[in-house]
Formats: sequence, structure tokens, C-alpha cells
Amino acid sequence: MQMTIRMPDEYRSRIEEVSEKTGLKKSDIARMAIKKFLEDFDVQARGDRTSAKAHDLIGVVNSGIPDLGTNHRRHLLNLMRDQKQ
Repeated sequence: MQMTIRMPDEYRSRIEEVSEKTGLKKSDIARMAIKKFLEDFDVQARGDRTSAKAHDLIGVVNSGIPDLGTNHRRHLLNLMRDQKQ
């Protein structure tokens, strides 16, 4: 399917710049942006679930503490005690 869109000049020039730097076609950049928007929209449309709200954050942070998920309360209390001292 072919689609025509209107956009501000600054978007056009920025897309051209990204296209030159990456070697991607402008249509590829547009498809990637639309795909990202639709994925984000689907996450938001799933409702108010905590996992939906944190979708972009899940799996992003590595604390280096192997049992943080199961013993988070103990680690948090230890951290709070250490900060008081």
C-alpha cells in the first residue's frame, strides 16, 4: 500500500539526514517509525496493568544482584540501613 503524508520541513530534513547517515531509504525510516508507534499504542491500549506501563523497562536494568527479584525487601532494607549510617 502506498501512503502520502504531510510533515513539517524540519522533519523532512531530519529524515533525509538520517537516511544519508544510515543508508536507509526514507520509506524504511517511515515504516520503522509507524511500527514503533503502533507497538507503543498496543502497549498503552492493554490497559492500566503494571506490566504494560513498564513494558519498555522490563529487562533493561541489570543490578548485579542475582537474588534481587526474590529477596528485594531484604536488599532494600539493607540499603536503607546503610544510608542512615
